[in-house]
Amino acid sequence: MSNKPTRTTLTVQALHAIDEITGAVIPPIHPATTYARDADNQLIGEQDYRRPSGPTEKQAARVLAMLEGAPEAKLFSSGMAAITAVIESVPTGGHVIAQTEMYYGAKLLMQRAAGKKRISLNLVAPGDLHALTAAARPDTDLIWIESPANPSWAVVDIAKTADIAHAVGATLAVDSTCAPPCTTQALALGADIVMHSATKYLNGHSDVLAGVLATREVNERWTEIGEIHSKTGAVPGAFETWLLIRGLRTLWVRFERQSTSALAIAEALQGADGLEAVLYPGLADHPGHAIAARQMTNGFGGMLSLHIAGGYEAAARFAASTRIFTQATSLGGVESLVEHRKPIEGPDSPVADNLVRLSVGLEDAADLLVDIRQALRHGRI
Repeated sequence: MSNKPTRTTLTVQALHAIDEITGAVIPPIHPATTYARDADNQLIGEQDYRRPSGPTEKQAARVLAMLEGAPEAKLFSSGMAAITAVIESVPTGGHVIAQTEMYYGAKLLMQRAAGKKRISLNLVAPGDLHALTAAARPDTDLIWIESPANPSWAVVDIAKTADIAHAVGATLAVDSTCAPPCTTQALALGADIVMHSATKYLNGHSDVLAGVLATREVNERWTEIGEIHSKTGAVPGAFETWLLIRGLRTLWVRFERQSTSALAIAEALQGADGLEAVLYPGLADHPGHAIAARQMTNGFGGMLSLHIAGGYEAAARFAASTRIFTQATSLGGVESLVEHRKPIEGPDSPVADNLVRLSVGLEDAADLLVDIRQALRHGRI
């Protein structure tokens, strides 16, 4: 047995980040934006200015890199800022492949870049490896996937997608927001870059806006992303970063509890009156369950979606009728959220009119199930 602490232990202790000056067991916050030099104009410490990365951000990045098995990780002011940095690293006119179903903000950003002729873009259904292979070509620079795909939770085989990407010399980037590193090691499966909206599971308390990129190797693209990161000032504040470290310390136990509750709720709702379908990768009959079981080794997450019988209006009534689930846009927090997804994404979205997305928090699973069932009754009225 190895004497090296597990990733769980290292995360809980924030890599043993005991303050050397005071002995505090909680990492300190360093809000300073500039750092002094001595009489010879030499830096007193290793910092000169905080925009590239301050001490608090460096500590969080070390924890995140450890979690991902990455040589480096970078913090951004939001998940969208992290996504923007990756897209900006694509050469002008470069070819990008992404999913028809993914976080809609990322897709809109890519479509905007394509509309301005910055990139060329092909969209394929999540997990359709035949379509992905057909779309890949010698000038493909970036393949962007999300697994599980929001909000149907379709599962994408990361390892096989990596093979397709690397066969044409493309970079594979994975949005793993809903499958954090405590359950999915995207880089170990072959991804080149992994992205998280740290606002979600990594922080887990709905009080931080942040994004993360981690890399499998420090190469030319990663260096360029670092330049974009620094020059655009897309960095989180010191206090937000400190809150992220606080949230990371409980990531493993939160995700395990949310996964257990979500699976119990999904199993209990199969065949329920008022539902057409329950979408959750942990269900044995989910089309991507076998792949998810290989990729998600510590639970299938707290996200599930329901197709409400009765269409758009019934879904809207359901979302407005919950008493414990809060109707709000986000996911991965300690509180449970519900969202009728179609009106959020707009009329051009491929999301079904009757899809309702649930983010299961840390409340009692039995209470959440009671709340869903009473909301289903209201949805049928």
